[in-house]
Amino acid sequence: MAPKQKKKSSRRKKSPKPILAASEDMEPVNMESMGHPEIYPLVLTTKTQEIFNCRIDEDITDEQPYKLINKEDIFEDLRNRAAVSDFHPVKKIVQEYPGNELLLVYDKDFKYGLNFYLIGTEEGKENYLNPPEVSEEQEEYKEYIPEDVYIYKPPVSKPWVSLGSEKEIEEASVTESTKQITYMISRKRSEFGAPIKFSDQNASSVKDAYIECTAYPDKNFTLKQLEKDVGMQVIPQIKDISTQTKCVEIALQQNEITNTFIDDWKHLAEEEGTFGDKTDTHLKEYQSFTDLHSPTEKMITCVSWHPTIYGLIAVSVAVRLSFEDRVHFSGKLLLQPSLILFWSFSDPIHPQLMLESPDDIFCFKFCPSDPNIIAGGCINGQIVMWDITTHADRIENVKAGGSRSKKATLKPMFLLEPESNKEAMYIRHCAVSSIENGHKKVITDIHWLSDTFEINRMGSVFENRSGICCQLVTCSHNMFWDIRPQKPLTPQTTEKKKEENIEIPFDVPSTFLHLDLSWKPLTKVRLSKGETSLDHCPTKISLKEDHLLCKTQDKVLAQSKTAKAEEMNPYHNLESGMPNLLKPIDDFCTKFFVGTEEGEVIYTDWKMEKDPETGRLMPKKPVSLHTIHDGIVHTIQRSPFYDDIILTVGGWNVAIWKESVMTGPLLQSCCAPKRYTSGHWSLTRPGVFYIGREDGYIDIWDLLEKTHEPAQSQNICITMITCIKPWIFSSKQQFIAIADYYGTLHILEIPWTLSRPSTNEMTSINHYFEREVKHLEYVEQRKKIREQEKKEMEQEMAKKKVKIYQKSKEQMEAELKMDYESYLELEKTVLINLGLIKVTEKGSYSDVM
Repeated sequence: MAPKQKKKSSRRKKSPKPILAASEDMEPVNMESMGHPEIYPLVLTTKTQEIFNCRIDEDITDEQPYKLINKEDIFEDLRNRAAVSDFHPVKKIVQEYPGNELLLVYDKDFKYGLNFYLIGTEEGKENYLNPPEVSEEQEEYKEYIPEDVYIYKPPVSKPWVSLGSEKEIEEASVTESTKQITYMISRKRSEFGAPIKFSDQNASSVKDAYIECTAYPDKNFTLKQLEKDVGMQVIPQIKDISTQTKCVEIALQQNEITNTFIDDWKHLAEEEGTFGDKTDTHLKEYQSFTDLHSPTEKMITCVSWHPTIYGLIAVSVAVRLSFEDRVHFSGKLLLQPSLILFWSFSDPIHPQLMLESPDDIFCFKFCPSDPNIIAGGCINGQIVMWDITTHADRIENVKAGGSRSKKATLKPMFLLEPESNKEAMYIRHCAVSSIENGHKKVITDIHWLSDTFEINRMGSVFENRSGICCQLVTCSHNMFWDIRPQKPLTPQTTEKKKEENIEIPFDVPSTFLHLDLSWKPLTKVRLSKGETSLDHCPTKISLKEDHLLCKTQDKVLAQSKTAKAEEMNPYHNLESGMPNLLKPIDDFCTKFFVGTEEGEVIYTDWKMEKDPETGRLMPKKPVSLHTIHDGIVHTIQRSPFYDDIILTVGGWNVAIWKESVMTGPLLQSCCAPKRYTSGHWSLTRPGVFYIGREDGYIDIWDLLEKTHEPAQSQNICITMITCIKPWIFSSKQQFIAIADYYGTLHILEIPWTLSRPSTNEMTSINHYFEREVKHLEYVEQRKKIREQEKKEMEQEMAKKKVKIYQKSKEQMEAELKMDYESYLELEKTVLINLGLIKVTEKGSYSDVM
C-alpha cells in the first residue's frame, strides 16, 4: 500500500539533504524490504526538474508533493541524454509500466533515501492519489502519534552462525575432572534377598568399629642439609642477534646531534624546595628596630650582621646635626654616650649590648678572626677597639631565627616599656687611638686586612705567620694600623714603667691596653692632586682581598672558630711588632680603589717609594683617575663572585668597574630622579645589586633583565637610606637590613626571584662584562683613529693655505692677459645673446673692437 499523502505541516522547512548521483550500473532500488515493492527512489537534479517541470518549492510544494509525468517524455529524455538521464536506473520499470502517466512523488524527509521516488504500478498510483477513507476518530488519534514511533517487527528465523560463544559456555561450565571412587558392599550369599534394615550406631560402643589415624612427625622430613658440594662455572649465553646498517646510522646521527648523557629532567625546571612564592618580586617587611630610650634624634651610620650568631645585628648611631650645630652643642653632646647597639630578632625593644665610644661612630667592622673583637672609626678621627669576649654568652644564648616574643606580638609597644626591667648592658671601649696621631676628619670607612698577609712601613707585603688579623686600614687620609704592641726603641727602666702604670676599671678588658691613647698609624698614604700641595678627600676604599672577607662562611666552620677562640684567645697574648724574618710575597697586588668627596674614583698603590731629590718616602702616583660621579662616593665594593668587578655608588649615578680596564667603567647609569646614598651587591646572585636613594626608595638592579635602568624600585621609608646590608639566614631564607636617617633599622625578607640564581647566571654575567670590555677597547681604538684623522685634516688644511711669495713681471703680465681675454669672451657671449652681434660675422670680437 502506498503511503498516504501528508497534510500540510506548520513546522519549519528542513534543509534538503545532499543528493546522491546515480551511476550507470546502478540497479533500481526496490522498497520490498520496507513493505512497498511498487516504490523506486530516484535522484532528480536541478536540470531534470526544469525539464519535467517538477522544481521543488515551485512546481512541487507541500500541498501537492507529486507530479504526473508522461511516459513518452521519459523515453525522449532517455534518448537525448542516454545514461546521463536521471531516469536511466528505472528505464526497465518505465518500459514495463502499463499506463501512460507515471506518478513522481517528492520525498521531502528522505524517507526512502533519495529526494524523489517513482510509483511503478497503477494500483500504487491509485492508492496514493485516492487513499481509502479513515474515520475521524482514527484520524484524530493518528495526529497524536509521533512520526518516529517504533514499529515492532517479529524476528525472522535464520541459520545459527558460530562466533565462539559456545567455547565460553564450555569453559564456564563445571565438569568432573577427578576420577570418581566406587565402593562395592556385599554380604553372605545365604543372606541374599533377605530384607535389609539400616540404623545408626555409636562407633565407640563397638570394639574395633573404627580405626583412628593420628598425626605423627615424619622423620624423613626432619633432616636438614648443612653442607653441599656444588660446582659452578660461568659461561656466556649464546644469542642470535642481527641488525641492519640503517639502525646503526640513525643512532650515530642522534649521538652527533644531541648529548645522550645529559639528564633532561634536571634541565626542565629549577628546584621547588624554596621559601616563598616564585612570582613575588618585592621585599617583604620582616621586622624593624628603633631605639626608644634615646633622648635625642639620631641616625644610623653603619650596619653589620654578626658573623657567627644568626639573628643578631649591630648598628652605630650618631646625632642628626650639621657641623655648625655640632660645634654649637658640643657641650651637651659630651654628656650623651655614643653607642653601637646590638639588636636581636627575639627582642625588638631592648638592645642586647651597647658599646660606648668617645664620639659618634661612623663605621665599624667585626674582626674576621674573632667576632668578639670590633674596630670602629669616630667622627673626630679616632679609632676605637672593643672586646666583648666576656659578654659573648649573653648574646649567644639569645634565640635567633625570627621567633618573636609573645609580648611584642600580643601587646602594644607602650605597654612593654614599664614592664621591662632589663638592665642596660653598657660596654666601655678597651683602646682608643691618640688624637694627635689620628685622622683630622671623620673616618668614613674601615677594613681589616686578611690574616694571610701583613705590610710594613714601606707598604711591602709579607706573609702573616700569626694566622689572625692584626692590621687595619682606615679611610679619611688612608692609614694602616697595627694592633700589636710596638717594639720600644730604647729600653725603659722599671721605675719609669711603674710610673706609667694606669689603673684599669674592672669591667674593661686589658686586651688592647698597650694601644690606649698611644696608638699610632703604621703608614700613611697621601693622595695628592697632581703637582699641587692639596690632597684628595677619600670616603671609601676597596682592597683586593675584600671579597674573601665578604663571602659567607659556613655555619659549622664559624661555630668551630668561635669555640676555639673561647678556649684560647690569641688577641690576649699579642707579640710585639712584626717578626724580623718574614717571607715577602712578590706577586701580591697592592693596588686599591678609592672614592672621594668630589665623586672621583682613583686606582692607586699603597707602596711607598723614595724621592730621589729629598730621600723621603712618598706615595706613588695614581694609576688612573676618573670623575664619574657628580657627588660624594658612598660605596665602593667588590663583587662576591668576581674579585676584579667593583661597584661604585655616588651622586646621581652608579658605575661598575673592572680592575684591569682603566679606560672607564663597564656600566654607567644615567642620572636618577633622586641622589643615591648607599649600595650593596647581592650575596647569591652575581647580576643583582641594591641601591638606596635619599627619598627612601631602593632600586633593585638585575643585569640579566635590564642594564640601562633598575629592574624595580620599592619604597622602604620616608627619609634617606643610609646603609644596606644583606645576609643569608639559611639556604631558603635571606634578609636585607636597610637603615634610614631617622634611626630605624628595617629588616626585610628577600623574595625567591632575587635570592635564587638562575641557570648559568654567573656565566651570562661574565659574558656581559667581557662584551663591555671589548666595547671599551673598540671605543678607545675609534678615539685614536679620530685623533689621527683630525691631525691629517689639519695638515691638509695647512698645505692648502696660499703661500705668500713675490711674483716676476712676466708672470704678472701673462696673468693679466689671460684675465683680459676671458673678459672679452664673456662680453662677446653676452652681446650675441642680446642680438647686437651676428654669429656669421668673421673675425674675432677683439679685432672689431
